[in-house]
Amino acid sequence: MMSAEVVKRGIVKTIARSTLSQLLKEAKIKPHLSRYWLNAQPEDEAVFDAQVRVVCALYRQATQLHKLGIHLVSTDEKTGIQVLQHRYPAKPVRVGQVARIEHEYDRHGTLCLIANLEVATGRIVAPSVGPRRTEADFLAHIQQTVAQAPQDPWLFIVDNLNTHQSASLVEWVAHQCGIEADLGVKDSHGILKSMASRAAFLADPNHRVRFVYTPKHTSWLNQIEIWFSILVGRLLKRASFNSIEELHQALINFIDYFNATMAKPFKWTYAGKPLTA
Repeated sequence: MMSAEVVKRGIVKTIARSTLSQLLKEAKIKPHLSRYWLNAQPEDEAVFDAQVRVVCALYRQATQLHKLGIHLVSTDEKTGIQVLQHRYPAKPVRVGQVARIEHEYDRHGTLCLIANLEVATGRIVAPSVGPRRTEADFLAHIQQTVAQAPQDPWLFIVDNLNTHQSASLVEWVAHQCGIEADLGVKDSHGILKSMASRAAFLADPNHRVRFVYTPKHTSWLNQIEIWFSILVGRLLKRASFNSIEELHQALINFIDYFNATMAKPFKWTYAGKPLTA
């Protein structure tokens, strides 16, 4: 126990649990809570810091880019959204009693949501809802997103998932940008050879449609993850769905509601580590 440890270390001779609890409360320390965290552990600190600064700089420029007709969106998938139907209705909150939700449920499958957060406005644009997140699914999502303004420049902030650096995505971007050069062959040579070569092509700032990749293990850097936490807290955490179709419609309805009543740009203050002389 913590009170015993405080005495053991000689900090005090004795202390009541209530006193220790009050001290922790005043210090805003919650030792009974924890959450998982993953160290990025970059292979090259300089490259990592440069990538972080690029993403943060784009966030700061989002409003100006929007005025210029350049679409900056934060994109990712929320996979495995479970269709859970609680076996009995929840009992609503009452005076002195929290709401009670039946813990037994029937599972009716899962859905995947691929979403874009428009950084300048905070709105969700051109979402895709389906059973999977394959290479074809992600390409179709990017195609339907760009189709919202097919002649405008688009910048997608994404992580390093292989479907975000696929050969089919490279071929489509090349077509969109009027690039007729030989792209090579996947796993053999040229631009299509590897994930690294494909990512370099997709990130080319000269392209009208391009991708900006966050460093490995930095999901916190992608603003769409903030919105996913809102989705979970506001819709998914306590909900009960009778079917995949019901969950699908609930996701679309929530996005419409969010865009109409809640959407606003996130206040992004992090700018990366300070540059050293």
